[in-house]
Order: sequence, then structure tokens, then C-alpha cells
Amino acid sequence: MNIRKNDTVLVVTGKDKGKKGKVRFAYPKDEKLIIEGVNFIKKHTRATGRVRQAGIIDRESPIHISDVMLLCDKCHHPVRIGLRFLEDGKKVRYCKSCKEVID
Repeated sequence: MNIRKNDTVLVVTGKDKGKKGKVRFAYPKDEKLIIEGVNFIKKHTRATGRVRQAGIIDRESPIHISDVMLLCDKCHHPVRIGLRFLEDGKKVRYCKSCKEVID
């Protein structure tokens, strides 16, 4: 999975198409992400003790990784990500349009 926590992404399909957000959680096994301010659902909850609020709560739900694209910090466009090895043997991600190393 090439998108990680704290990456800025753009949603390219679905009801939230065009929204940008920061990745809060990544679930590599399921290939899903939770992004700030994207893909809200209404969850009906019952109060359990004094901790949780009862009623209808808006929460962010996971979105599939194929529905988002990474926003490159250098070229500020949604881009595909490639992997390559540096001279010291370290594996890094890079932007396929401007060829800059992302991390």
C-alpha cells in the first residue's frame, strides 16, 4: 500500500469526489483509509455508561484506496506513486509526474 498515514490525498470517485484530506488511519490488509472530513456516515448509538453520547452521530468511515490519489507536495497535483531504491539501498516513494522523492 503506497499511501500512508499523514499523507494528503484527493478523492477521485464517489459521493465525496474532489475533496481533499489528510489520512488519519490506514488499514493495509483491507486496503482502506480513513480521511479527515471525507465519507461521513450516520451511526445510531445507544448510551453505555457516561462515556458515549446517545443518538445519531456523524463519523468518518473507511474509503477504498483505489478511490483516492496522493497529492504531491512539489507539483501540487494528484499523482501516481512509484517505488525505487536510492544509492544507499533505501526504498522510497516518488512522484511519477515530477520524479521527486516523496519521503
